[in-house]
Amino acid sequence: MNKNKRNKPILKFLKIGALSLIGLIVIAFGSIYVAHQISLKNEESKIESYGQKIDVFDGTMNVLVEGKGKGKETVVLLTGYGTASPGLDFKPLIKELKTKYKVVVIEPFGYGLSSQTKRERTAENMVEEIHAVTEKLKLDSFILMGHSIAGIYGLNYVNTYPENVEAFVGIDSSTPNQPWPGFKDAFPNFLQKSGIFRLMVKLNPESFKVGDMDDATFEQIRLLTMKNMSNETMRKEGYALDQSFESAKKLSFPKELPVLLFVAEKNESTLDGWLELHQEQIAHSVKGEVIELPGTHYLHHTQSKQIVKDLNQFLN
Repeated sequence: MNKNKRNKPILKFLKIGALSLIGLIVIAFGSIYVAHQISLKNEESKIESYGQKIDVFDGTMNVLVEGKGKGKETVVLLTGYGTASPGLDFKPLIKELKTKYKVVVIEPFGYGLSSQTKRERTAENMVEEIHAVTEKLKLDSFILMGHSIAGIYGLNYVNTYPENVEAFVGIDSSTPNQPWPGFKDAFPNFLQKSGIFRLMVKLNPESFKVGDMDDATFEQIRLLTMKNMSNETMRKEGYALDQSFESAKKLSFPKELPVLLFVAEKNESTLDGWLELHQEQIAHSVKGEVIELPGTHYLHHTQSKQIVKDLNQFLN
């Protein structure tokens, strides 16, 4: 028998096997995607409302206001990039701050319970939107406190509206001169849109939980993460970060502005020279201080008591 003829049944079997495998993979991905879309629809009614909606430009921004405080100071909290629910993410810090301060958490467009927007996500627009909220809340003077990328937006804010800010406080905040590899979100966007990220969280929910977060808060953050992760507004902001970092290099904190920067102690996830980058930022400040704290980039999850204690001492 011809050798080629003998191989034909084997090749045919392999071809059928490969096509069957591809078919199973397509069906599996399709099932995950459909289940994800159904879950998103069902979860809409499970998301609990918090804060208040404020009309800003072409949408509404959700704002959480807590604590009247014993003094007159107000702390405005700005989130890091991609946080699904700033109002819930800052919960440990709000708890410590609100006994003395009035605390205002502003959720940008695309975050938390805020709407989407068609406005470009430039640093200038982000700052303009934050200021529009503070004006509507009649906040003439406040302490601006921000995590991560809020270091860039905060730097823009204090240079644009210096008369409104009493002090700036950074929580492992971004600096203009830090290494920036550029924004790439094709893979996380695929994980979210396909439903695979939902499956990953379901298989290992504890990896998604932070600090001593209670189950109810964790569940709400999970729901809002599924809703908000990789939405178009947030993605547009990510792609605009290249320019935001570049333009921020021309800025510095006003010399007379009190600046307190909390920085995560060096560990396997911190950037080389991270402490030094923050020390350079306040080198010219009349009242500037950098404090290292043990922990991850999300210092406010585990170090809120120490942050507020150091803040009080710094302001006094």
